[in-house]
Amino acid sequence: QVQLVESGGGSVQSGGSLRLSCSASQYTTCKAWFRQAPGKEREGVAAINSAGKTNYADSVKDRFTISLDNTKNTVYLQMNSLKPEDTAMYYCAARYLYCSASSWSSRPSFNYWGQGILVTVSS
Repeated sequence: QVQLVESGGGSVQSGGSLRLSCSASQYTTCKAWFRQAPGKEREGVAAINSAGKTNYADSVKDRFTISLDNTKNTVYLQMNSLKPEDTAMYYCAARYLYCSASSWSSRPSFNYWGQGILVTVSS
C-alpha cells in the first residue's frame, strides 16, 4: 500500500504562486496531480514518470510545472500565474503503470490517492 501525503496548499491572490508537494511511502512509476473544484468532476492537472517525462492539461500548460525527486519519492507542482479558476482541492495520485499521453489523466487508472489539499485563488 502506497501512502501519499500532500502539503503546500493555501490561499493566494490572482497572479500569485504556490508549490505543492506530495511525499510517497514507496516508489511508483507514475505520479500525478488531479484537482476538483466545487460542483465539478476531478480532472487531471499534470503527471510525471520516474524518468521525468511529463504531461499537462491544456488549462495549466506554461503556468504549472510538475517535477520529481526520486531520492525522496516526492513529486512537486509549481503553480505560477494562478487564476481564480484554479481554486480546487488538489490530489496527489500514484500508480505503477507508466504515465502515457493517452492514460495519464484517467482517474480509475490510479490506485493510490492522497487526502487532498485546498488551493484558493482570490481575484
